[in-house]
Amino acid sequence: MKTAKAIRQEFLDFFESKGHQIVASAPVVNQNDPTLMFINSGMAQFKDYFLGNQESPSPRIADTQKCLRVSGKHNDLEDVGRDSYHQTLFEMLGNWSFGDYFKQEAIDWAWELLTERYGIDPERLYITVFAGDEADNLPADEEAEKMWEKWVPKDRILRFDRKDNFWEMGDQGPCGPCAEIHIDLRSEEERAAKDGKELVNMDDPMVIEIWNLVFMQFNRMADGKLVPLKNKHIDTGMGLERLCMVLQNKTSNYTTDLFSPIIEKIEALSGFEYKDDYSPKALSDIAMRVIADHVRAVALVIADGQLPSNTGAGYVVRRVLRRAVRYYFSFLNRQDPMIHLLVPVVSEMFKEVFPELAAQEDFICKMVKSEEEAFLRTLANGLKRIEQLEVKNNELPGETAFELFDTFGFPIDLSLLIAKEKGWTVDLKGFEAALAEQKKRSQADAAKDVADWVILEEGQTDFVGYEKDSCQSRLLKYRKVVVKKKTQYQLVLEQTPFYPEGGGQVGDTGLLFFGEEKIPVINTLKENDLIISITTKLPEQLDQVVRAEINAPKRRLTENNHSATHLLHAALRQVLGHHVQQKGSLVNADLLRFDFSHFEKMTAEQVVEVERLVNKKIRENISLKEQRDLPIEQAKEEGAMMLFGEKYSDQVRVITFDDSYSKELCGGCHVSATGKIGLFKIREESSVAAGVRRIVALTADVAEEYLRKESQELAEVKSRFNNPKKLLTVIDKLLEDQKALQKELEQLLLQQAQAEKADLLAQAQEIGDVQLVSGQLSVSDKDAIKQICQEIGQQLPRAVVALAAADGAKASLTISMSRELAQEKGWNAGKWIKQAAKHIKGGGGGQPFFATAGGKNPAGIPAALAEVKSLVEDN
Repeated sequence: MKTAKAIRQEFLDFFESKGHQIVASAPVVNQNDPTLMFINSGMAQFKDYFLGNQESPSPRIADTQKCLRVSGKHNDLEDVGRDSYHQTLFEMLGNWSFGDYFKQEAIDWAWELLTERYGIDPERLYITVFAGDEADNLPADEEAEKMWEKWVPKDRILRFDRKDNFWEMGDQGPCGPCAEIHIDLRSEEERAAKDGKELVNMDDPMVIEIWNLVFMQFNRMADGKLVPLKNKHIDTGMGLERLCMVLQNKTSNYTTDLFSPIIEKIEALSGFEYKDDYSPKALSDIAMRVIADHVRAVALVIADGQLPSNTGAGYVVRRVLRRAVRYYFSFLNRQDPMIHLLVPVVSEMFKEVFPELAAQEDFICKMVKSEEEAFLRTLANGLKRIEQLEVKNNELPGETAFELFDTFGFPIDLSLLIAKEKGWTVDLKGFEAALAEQKKRSQADAAKDVADWVILEEGQTDFVGYEKDSCQSRLLKYRKVVVKKKTQYQLVLEQTPFYPEGGGQVGDTGLLFFGEEKIPVINTLKENDLIISITTKLPEQLDQVVRAEINAPKRRLTENNHSATHLLHAALRQVLGHHVQQKGSLVNADLLRFDFSHFEKMTAEQVVEVERLVNKKIRENISLKEQRDLPIEQAKEEGAMMLFGEKYSDQVRVITFDDSYSKELCGGCHVSATGKIGLFKIREESSVAAGVRRIVALTADVAEEYLRKESQELAEVKSRFNNPKKLLTVIDKLLEDQKALQKELEQLLLQQAQAEKADLLAQAQEIGDVQLVSGQLSVSDKDAIKQICQEIGQQLPRAVVALAAADGAKASLTISMSRELAQEKGWNAGKWIKQAAKHIKGGGGGQPFFATAGGKNPAGIPAALAEVKSLVEDN
């Protein structure tokens, strides 16, 4: 059996023999393209080549590209696990031509590779071509159809509409008609009984598409129109997972060697046996497939630098990971973290093709485990919430089901499962309405109307901002963008000194002078390979020579912080170890923020040492060594630091401050010598996530002002203590005295509470076989009240204790009862206290046998205690 490794390599070797340059996969998290969150196809990293914004290093390219389809137009998330061939994360094998060969070569080589090199039976292959589209005024692709007749009988060449045979990466961008190659994997008997062409594009798991040849000819504009591209291109994509299924004689992607090692590990960890069952009731099998797919996606996305978070791409990673957790929690009877134990298996499988995963294996394992633990706690809290629900007519309200989904991460199917166990139904219409309302709000928040580019002159932008703060230029193109009803304009200049936001550095601001007209630039962004200046106004004279001028003082301060970030990174690696890797950064005029991999809080001594080392390098006034257009292989040989998740071209820029200290690939702006930074001060060191720490630091005048204020505050503290010679000794003594007084106060409060306890016991009321101890205490200390409850419970084993206290304008309420009493009578202190707390205008909760509440109406305490008495009497 051919392994996935061999199949992948044979594809690359074949196209290398056809004159293709083999390139590395781009990071799966997309960069500099607001239209696409993740790379969802092999062509996504080459979008600029198709659009003509950038020139390809070679007219022919081939690779294997990590792709993720979990959002937007291409979203396979909900199909994963339910069939044999959908994945969120997959490898796309592809070959590209940028204005070189076109349909004939793409078709001929695809046929040669599949039938001659891989040995696939030609009789099992079907071809689909574009049938044309009236709305786009496009005819059928008869040219491709005739080319296929060279290899395939005409009755196995089928026409399909735009949905199946016109490929688009999104609502806008390069696109074109395509020819798909489908394979019939059914048995001879099944093939004899029914012609395979009747099952093409019919979602039959044994008649599937394996390769898509896209004839890239158009650009889809914002208004929906198609505009021909300057050149005709080829973009092909073949999923490695499906290809392995075919060549390894499997009936499912999940039984190939791309998934079987992961599933075997899941079997060992869960105790469940995988049967490769695709019936809806095979919940454990579905769960294993979901987990096997999702761990690949999560591990590779984190390896590419995207950490789980609450927004954007990070939220998608967290959602996919939590979905995997939910499946093992619900269907594999596993309540402790499991996904992180699968990461080493994935790492081993991909160590040669995607080495960035193995290089960060420990970090990824700890990050995933931390996320799992957090979500399992959330699930546990959600289950407690469900236990406390008061459900009328055995129906869980839709709003409550949505709250469980939105707050606790409970997908609706998990709520349905729990409801079924309890004999409840779920108001699905109410849930869908609440979900639709949330989506409506989200869409309104994200509303963005982007017009097509208005092209004034052809050309590409030349960035001159490393050398110049201003330059003469011309406007090449512009477009109007409306964000949340606010109009902005995006301008592209022929030459620009404006640095676009990227690599952690904020975008430049400044001014554009169109003759006498002055247009403020409020930000600078990069989209694909375009440097875009953002304005709120469009110049009146678009064809005038424009003077572009950055905010130079702001840039100088930003340069200080960016260069200091490099010095900090090097210092951290010296002090903490070479495991330190950048995991995020922010560089602006006010501060620098640096996130890095490290698994424990830095000690005070380590912080001081890092700060000392950076300031030492500043005082050495090390001159900047900048190398532009350096071959990336040479940069690697010279030991330049490269960041995981960054996409680097063949020619890179290297920033060096002392060859033996700091050498990094970087496109940002820097000081000419470290002395210009002046001063470096770490303001704080904190945790961002498991295994990720954050340093916020200041430089130059901002650092000096910070130290001045700190010094002034220290002087004021000293003056409060009459300027002692040993301030820390005085403060320590003060803290010791405070602790002693606090202990004395606690003892007095406890004594007072004990005295009141005797009165409460004397006034205990017998209600049936239960004793009610109820009253208002003069002591409001929570610990003292809790201790009284425990002591009364020990003395009276069948007692309900309801104690209230007032502290100024605040009121508190505590209900306690024995566990046996709560279980025997079905009473619940957590539910009772919610009813009683209404009288003190507050709320609370807790366990069935102990609960607390707070409120802002002490006058309602008598009514609250009376409510508890009524609950004991009525139940």
